[in-house]
Amino acid sequence: MRNQKRELEGKVAVVTGGGGVLCSVMAEALAREGARVAVLDKSGDAAAKVAKRCGNGAIGIAADVLDRTMLEAAHREIRKRLGRVEILVNGAGGNHPKATTGPDQSFFDLDLEAFNMVFQLNMIGTVLPCQVFCRDMVVRKRGVVINIASMNAFRPLTRIAAYSAAKAAVKNFTEWLAVHMAREYSARIRVNAIAPGFFLTKQNRYLLVDEKTGQPTARGQAILEATPQRTYGEPEDLVSTLLWLCSDASRFVTGVTVPVDGGFNAFSGV
Repeated sequence: MRNQKRELEGKVAVVTGGGGVLCSVMAEALAREGARVAVLDKSGDAAAKVAKRCGNGAIGIAADVLDRTMLEAAHREIRKRLGRVEILVNGAGGNHPKATTGPDQSFFDLDLEAFNMVFQLNMIGTVLPCQVFCRDMVVRKRGVVINIASMNAFRPLTRIAAYSAAKAAVKNFTEWLAVHMAREYSARIRVNAIAPGFFLTKQNRYLLVDEKTGQPTARGQAILEATPQRTYGEPEDLVSTLLWLCSDASRFVTGVTVPVDGGFNAFSGV
């Protein structure tokens, strides 16, 4: 970690969705390695709390990743208080119960407004921050973008049609943007993604854990059985991959999506 710490020391990092379970841990990890972190979240209070935990001059800013005006205002504040952005972690995302099939809601009953909301949040909520913050990387001819994909990016999971489609789009966009940045602007601007396996969060707990008993639902049990390591991930399990992708240790790595999944994507079921 010593080399990584020297490499991240003083670099300006933006983490969207930074008030969430996974991205708050990422923000804190970047700060520990010396980065000056701007935590962005739709909830300004959540962003401020995580920034306080980060220390190292971190700031919290209320910003909706679907609102270009808010993102541009955040960019101006970051430039003024921290400097030009060198690392962007696009962590904002999520699902919606009305865009999820189940016993009480078939595919034909899915709320298209909710479906669109999920797609917009995950896909457009990745594109817009890139349009705003990657301008700094183009000026400096270097930078790192880390998008947050999902196991759904490799193969769609049952029930969550909108989320699966959106995360597949994030993976494809990661590959497209990596090529675009390297060929049009600088080979030192790298774009990669992390695909978390199954982590218990607010957005999926209702699908995986029975609220009354605290035991795995049928879906939760199926996931554990399909994960060779037979456990859910912990947020800290994402940190080493994040730091590797942000550092020059991965300087020849761009356009890839790295699974951090306990072996889920590799398991055929046999």
